[in-house]
Amino acid sequence: MIDIKSKKSNSFTLVLFTVYLLALIWLILFKLQFSVAVMDEGRIANLIPLLGSFDGSGMIHFSEIRNNIIAFIPFGIYICMLTSKWSFAKKVFVTAALTLAFEMTQFIFAIGRADITDVFSNTLGGVIGMGIYALLFKLMKGRTNKVLNVIAGVLTALAIVLVVFLLVNHRWIRIR
Repeated sequence: MIDIKSKKSNSFTLVLFTVYLLALIWLILFKLQFSVAVMDEGRIANLIPLLGSFDGSGMIHFSEIRNNIIAFIPFGIYICMLTSKWSFAKKVFVTAALTLAFEMTQFIFAIGRADITDVFSNTLGGVIGMGIYALLFKLMKGRTNKVLNVIAGVLTALAIVLVVFLLVNHRWIRIR
């Protein structure tokens, strides 16, 4: 499944990918909440593309679609870093399968609205991430994973600091 080029670099990539997946789960399934009880949306499924993106006045909320695309760009990059021998089609399939699993989980546990538009936009985000990786690989060749690990490591550390700051600021954690 995972190509071993540089065991140390690959291990670091795997750790960063795991942190990213946990953040993705927290974002998509738990809507950045610490309690499922806070989310009272019910069991809703939309199988018509873009239908769930309209507001009451008939305007499409492109921000939700954009955010879904952005959230999955790192997934596309990570999957390329970890599975370089896989075909493009297999990488796209895994990306679509993961996002479909998220949507089905939301529906089954009634913790969010399952929406086909999310499946399409998340998959598109993954494909964009794969394209970014391919472009960076053409520019940097063998240094691509090392450079991306440094960037992802810094961004992950900043995200963790931000989450801790928000938790402390909202008094979910008390420091004495």
